Amino acid sequence: MILCIVGPTGVGKTKLSIALAHKLNAIIINADAMQIYREMNIGTAKIKEEEKENIPHYLFDIADLETNYTVYNYQKDARQLLEKYKDRNIIFVGGTGLYLKAALYNYVFPSEAEPSIDYSHFSNEELYNLALKKNPNLDIHPHNRQRLLRFLNKENTTNEPCIPLYNAIYIGLTLPREVLYERINSRVDTMFQEGLLEEAKYLYSLDLNCKALNTAIGYKELFLYFKGEITLEEAKDLIKKRSRNYAKRQYTWFNHQLPTKWFNVNLANFNQTIEEVQEYIEEYKS
Repeated sequence: MILCIVGPTGVGKTKLSIALAHKLNAIIINADAMQIYREMNIGTAKIKEEEKENIPHYLFDIADLETNYTVYNYQKDARQLLEKYKDRNIIFVGGTGLYLKAALYNYVFPSEAEPSIDYSHFSNEELYNLALKKNPNLDIHPHNRQRLLRFLNKENTTNEPCIPLYNAIYIGLTLPREVLYERINSRVDTMFQEGLLEEAKYLYSLDLNCKALNTAIGYKELFLYFKGEITLEEAKDLIKKRSRNYAKRQYTWFNHQLPTKWFNVNLANFNQTIEEVQEYIEEYKS
């Protein structure tokens, strides 16, 4: 059985994946584009070793920062694991929907030389600037995110219809918008308490030409602070704002791109959420 736990940042995906992995004797495969990279830990909310509870985790910390790890690379690595562990229950967990679609659907790339890029962490302004580099005479409004994405991706994949290659169950976790945003803001504050500023300062000092660092929320804002372009408080506020906007985009993507069954998270009694998901899985299997 293949189970995918999806949803916006800060909603409890990791907690659910650990609980279900114990109950299903499953392995866990990362589906977060930034948690692929080594040394990007606090800012990506990467699971800590002690939180893994002896459950095998794959595709975490597998790429150096200077590596341009793409959706194409993820597709190959994920499918190798799907084949290797085809007799095991497998849980994908993460918020990068394009990675899941590339791994589990007939998502075809024309060549290794032109792999698709995950643009989910890019702001509309960043997408627009990339599109202008591709076509200086671009006739797309800077805030039309969907058209910008189509334009940037149109040469990276074939026009074949996207159909599933695996029978997977897609579980989405959700919270009321105001509750989720409050959790995201609090999560950012916790990251700073855990050492995000120091982690970002060290990575900045490496002076790497790293696409992941320059696009990942939590790092790119602090890099602006280190350059003296904004204050630390402005960087914190920008991280919170972009994280909230990213969560909104994640909802939109999963609602339109994957057959997701959504569950409202019970923060006061998370075990109830686990039980509801388990019941749905049993019904789905039967």
